[in-house]
Amino acid sequence: MSSPTERIVRPGFESLAPRTSEEFAKRWKESPERQSLLRQIDQYANEHPFDGADLDRFAQSRKTEKSKNQRHKSPYTLSYWGQIRLCMWREFQRLKNDPSVTIVMLINNFFEALIISSIFYNLSGNTSSFFSRGAILFMMVLLNAFSSMLEILSLYAKRTIVEKHNRYALYHPSAEAISSMIMDMPYKLVNSILMNITLYFMANLRREPGPFFFNYLISFMMVMSMSMFFRLFASLTKTIQQALAPSSIILMALVLYTGFAIPVNYMRGWASWIRHLNPVAYGFEAIMVNEFHGRTFPCASFVPSGVGYENISQDERICSVVGSVPGSDLVDGTTFVKSTYGYENSHRWRNFGIILALTIFLALCQLIATELVASERSKGEVLVFRRGSSQKARTKQCQHDEERTQAPIIQNEKHSEGLDSTIGVEKQTSIFHWENVCYDVKIKSETRRILDHVDGWIKPGTLTALMVSYLYRNISDYVRLTSNSQGSSGAGKTTLLDVLANRTTVGVVGGDMLVDGRPRDSSFQRKTGYVQQQDLHLHTSTVREALEFSALLRQPPQYTREEKLDYVEKVLDLLNMRDYADAIVGIPGEGLNVEQRKRLTIGVELAARPKLLLFLDEPTSGLDSQTSWSICNLMETLTKNGQAILCTIHQPSAMLFQRFDRLLLLAKGGKTVYFGEIGRESRVLMDYFTRNGGPALPPGSNPAEHMLEVIGAAPGAKSEIDWSAVWRNSPEYQNVRHELTNLRALANQPSPVADTNDRSSYAEFAAPFTTQFVQVGLRVFQQYWRTPAYIYSKVLLTIGCSLFIGFSFFKADNTAQGLQNQMFGVFVFLFVVIQLIIQIIPSFVTQRTLYEARERQSKTYSWQAFVLTNILVELAWNSIMAIFCFLVWFYPVGLFHNAEYTDTLHYRSTLAFLFIWVTFLFASSLAHMLIAGIESEEIASSLSNILAIMMYAFCGILAGPDALPGFWIFMYRVNPFTYLVSGLLSTSLGEAPMHCAEKEFLSFSTPANLTCGEYMQDYISSNGGYLLNSAAQGGEDCHFCATGNTTQFLQNVNIDFSTRWRDFGLMWVYVMFNIFAAISLYWLCRVPKGKKRK
Repeated sequence: MSSPTERIVRPGFESLAPRTSEEFAKRWKESPERQSLLRQIDQYANEHPFDGADLDRFAQSRKTEKSKNQRHKSPYTLSYWGQIRLCMWREFQRLKNDPSVTIVMLINNFFEALIISSIFYNLSGNTSSFFSRGAILFMMVLLNAFSSMLEILSLYAKRTIVEKHNRYALYHPSAEAISSMIMDMPYKLVNSILMNITLYFMANLRREPGPFFFNYLISFMMVMSMSMFFRLFASLTKTIQQALAPSSIILMALVLYTGFAIPVNYMRGWASWIRHLNPVAYGFEAIMVNEFHGRTFPCASFVPSGVGYENISQDERICSVVGSVPGSDLVDGTTFVKSTYGYENSHRWRNFGIILALTIFLALCQLIATELVASERSKGEVLVFRRGSSQKARTKQCQHDEERTQAPIIQNEKHSEGLDSTIGVEKQTSIFHWENVCYDVKIKSETRRILDHVDGWIKPGTLTALMVSYLYRNISDYVRLTSNSQGSSGAGKTTLLDVLANRTTVGVVGGDMLVDGRPRDSSFQRKTGYVQQQDLHLHTSTVREALEFSALLRQPPQYTREEKLDYVEKVLDLLNMRDYADAIVGIPGEGLNVEQRKRLTIGVELAARPKLLLFLDEPTSGLDSQTSWSICNLMETLTKNGQAILCTIHQPSAMLFQRFDRLLLLAKGGKTVYFGEIGRESRVLMDYFTRNGGPALPPGSNPAEHMLEVIGAAPGAKSEIDWSAVWRNSPEYQNVRHELTNLRALANQPSPVADTNDRSSYAEFAAPFTTQFVQVGLRVFQQYWRTPAYIYSKVLLTIGCSLFIGFSFFKADNTAQGLQNQMFGVFVFLFVVIQLIIQIIPSFVTQRTLYEARERQSKTYSWQAFVLTNILVELAWNSIMAIFCFLVWFYPVGLFHNAEYTDTLHYRSTLAFLFIWVTFLFASSLAHMLIAGIESEEIASSLSNILAIMMYAFCGILAGPDALPGFWIFMYRVNPFTYLVSGLLSTSLGEAPMHCAEKEFLSFSTPANLTCGEYMQDYISSNGGYLLNSAAQGGEDCHFCATGNTTQFLQNVNIDFSTRWRDFGLMWVYVMFNIFAAISLYWLCRVPKGKKRK
């Protein structure tokens, strides 16, 4: 009644019927019905006053329902503790029903600890293990601290549900947060025990009860403090994009300012405050002091030593590590950690208290944030247009008042869209028919028949309904196998639709499915349109762009580009979508509304100019009556334009049911109950059931519901008649068989679809690969450009992190510690790789979901085009990021100064950029390789963490090949980071002088009758280094620096300056391998290899 295009006016009332919304409102206000309603409202208000006895009874009832300890004015029924217990029970049930993620994370973290500890297996008890002990404790701190990083994802996964329950006054968000903390505690305890025992004892750390338990206590507190940090960050932000990108920079800050990569004395003043807020820094200091305090370590290497120095006195030599004393064979651990890191033993328990206080503070802040900060709400179904769109103003006006224009009143009984039925869309002429179609699926050990000898046909200009009257007993198994998410309403109907459309990927299909009497060929899928129940579209495209993409890739090649795009305009007119043709699709709940999305889904299939027919899977499911009616009008318009439509429906109203021409009804087991005309007012259909023993249709009843009651498929209904057997013995069935025989004879007649000499007509895809690659690539580029949050996140992850690292190591000097800082500047810079991988994986999954759910099934473009374009676009964007990352990292650290000594600044700066560029390409290609064959992005991210840890651990920075156990040497050789670190360090640091800081000189007594230079001459010639005071006489201190230039420093970490171009070439080999592996894995794991037929 309220729709001007569907309103039917009784003859004689044409001039009296209201037309606009204002006229309808005025008539209602003047009507006697409104006056009657107002009297009823007044009567009810008098009988039940607002502050009367009814309110007292309600208040008393509400008080009785509430917990005893709940406040009187609280909207919550349960007490706060009761809410926590309820949420704990739900969390336990969730973990019990799906423990897979928890188990995978435990196994993942255990293997990470096992890998790291195996690198530092059974460390020696002398000074040669000092750096290794610091490295293993540093890795222990990071593994414990960041084992809870994925809690950001888990909190966002349930955040909208928690907020919805809070709006329903079920529980406080903070109560759910407390329950989550408590229920996660067992996992954290088990996880920390597995990791820390493995790391501690395999690495041969201090094997004393007190130090071990203190180490575990600090490690567990770091797990808890960082868990609270990640939870707080998730609670303070509104979207997951807002949480992930800044958290990466914060994690980088926590790593850098732990005290290992940058010692405390070398931290820049502008950022040293980070250490005071960093729980990881307090934890690292505590366990370092715990490991070294009160211990003495035998010296492993003296200066000088070797040939000619066998008989020198103890005062004439010194241990080669910081903190050693001339004349002593032992090095005090307390002195070492104080001299190297500035750590004090008195800080141990102080640091524990600080970590505990930070944990409590972060937990309280998170509880407050859950109550105050809500996630980003939907903006509503408001159309959003591209900038400069000419349709914008016109559509906004249309949205302001849909009935402002004087729409004509429809006075005929034909329901239409008000469009000319000869608007010019492609008319279909071929007939699709099938005989004895069967479909068997193996569920566990049982083979179940889903379809049993189904017959039928679809002719141009007809609208055929497909209904089922049964449910599967084990529908969950079947849904999982057939990827059908519609539950009982769509199980059988969608199955037949998928079988007829050649979209099934499991099971065995039997029977004949023919087009004009000829078997379907490989081009059948692209010659049909399949409108899925889910309206799957790329949210960044406009309506017109979505239609044009389908037209350019799916229309037959004999049409020119101009003709394809002109056809899109006809589809826009046919579907009444021109007013919002330039509107962005958006995500469900924002952008296009439900009806507009459904029209777009249909339009995408029509734009392909299907030659055979349209399949529609429950187009009215989930829609209100008005929208359902509009969609039915659209389907009727399409049939008038010569389209053949097979449409599944579920519980249609009597009016909607009457819109269909024919019906195919299936019973339990996939057997046919009826196939034929419905007839005016369903008389033909009802006559069939009445004639075969069914009751007559009661007046005013819904024929569809009555039909289900007759055959015993409605709730509570039973039937003693085997209606599938009745159908097999009916004259209607014989007529169907006779018609199918006649349709088979069409094989002897010309067919506009099958009879063609154009070989491209039989191709699997309408467009050549080059066109597919260009169009898909442009769309992916467009999607990235129209997703600024993704680009901003990428900029923050790459440029932001690089800038932070660059200024953290700002103007590092060429002292021994300065060179080590520069080395760690390169090492930490590679952390950007894992950040990129974690960002790329979800983006690829979004694209893949759309492609596999709709575009692959409709043969829009090939899987090769999909994989290659996604890889290429990421490579392009990451190449741009590499330029800026190079500028904000390489120059602030001061690495360019090393090239000035050899007058190769431009050459080495260019090579350094090339290494950074190939680093970003490697990260991008590796991300696609990891996710290409894996369904879950969580599992792919978990694998990326393991792989990243292995690449970082075996690259030669933390432990060189000489220190690795024999069975890990191969990892050092095959690790891409080995060559990346080698090339980048040799290019950045090689062939430059260095000097020792004052505290880095080794001082010992000069022998009598010799100068310092004469005494150290042989040692320096074989081991390198230089003297500060070579002229010192016997009895005076001789000051020696162990490293004289950066080449010697690089040799100490097994890096050769001459292999930098080899390393660069090997990185390109890894990039190409990743791309090839991504393509291969996608084909192996994701591309259907065909299905069985019988």
